[in-house]
Amino acid sequence: MAETNYKMVSLFSGCGGMDLGFLGGFEFLGRKYTRNPIDIVWSNELNPSACKTYRANFGHEIICGDIWEHIDQVPGNMDILVGGFPCQDISINGKMAGANGARSGLYRAMVEAIRNTKPKVFIAENVKGLLLKTNRESLEQILGDFNSLGYNVSYALYHVADYDVPQLRERVIIVGTSKDFPEFIPPAPTRSRENWITVKDAIDDLRDLEKDSSFGHIWSLAKKSSEQGGRVMDASKPGYTIRAECHGNIQFHYDLPRRISMREAARIQSFPDSFILPCGLRETERQLGNAVPPVFAWHLAQAVLQCLDGKKE
Repeated sequence: MAETNYKMVSLFSGCGGMDLGFLGGFEFLGRKYTRNPIDIVWSNELNPSACKTYRANFGHEIICGDIWEHIDQVPGNMDILVGGFPCQDISINGKMAGANGARSGLYRAMVEAIRNTKPKVFIAENVKGLLLKTNRESLEQILGDFNSLGYNVSYALYHVADYDVPQLRERVIIVGTSKDFPEFIPPAPTRSRENWITVKDAIDDLRDLEKDSSFGHIWSLAKKSSEQGGRVMDASKPGYTIRAECHGNIQFHYDLPRRISMREAARIQSFPDSFILPCGLRETERQLGNAVPPVFAWHLAQAVLQCLDGKKE
């Protein structure tokens, strides 16, 4: 174990789901997720509302603006660099423009930051759609660019419900480790399909709670839509994927005649109740849908720490 905490840089930080998971030190559904020996020394996000949420929850500043305008400020000699580069051009719900699209092409900022700062480990998160045959060229391009940096690079598809998150959400995680360190070993699942945490387990205690904007317990009044956001959750299963672009048509409660609240969506994403949601409904919906579930990120962090603690002699 390092004598001092490992230093981390966070790109495309959003409201801080990945960052919270890597820091640890929070409680979710009665389980404590221990504080990790990691300090975030620099973070960046484009969306001002997401920056507002980030500032409300973390004890350090976030650089709010275009990453390309601040990339020369990313500090060097880091241990960890993380980032969920935008996925709109890769997602099946997006424009399918691939890795060269205006948004998903921002992975190149990660490549540039890694080249400049040379972290010991980097983590890049993206949607399952990256593995579609139609995105094969994009995947090969992204992996090729990361491989060109001289790291041992691997990728895998994870289902977050396997890692104590009450949500049906699959994400691709790309990991690069310096060749001075052991190769990354994915964290072992903590649950099987038979004992996934259900949405009822996660949010049923909120069912009789009145609207409370200070707690983020507010919900959309949009009517049912045949196009999106008309799904009713199944109480016996994890919640459906929390999406960023539902335009208010977020999924319905399994038992109540309303859509789920933002606090319920935060629970489904495994944010602790102590996580402050200071923005309005639409912005909070977007932030939660874009976030990496903190509990899943915590499990990733344990595997990263094993790499860092096991430097080759």
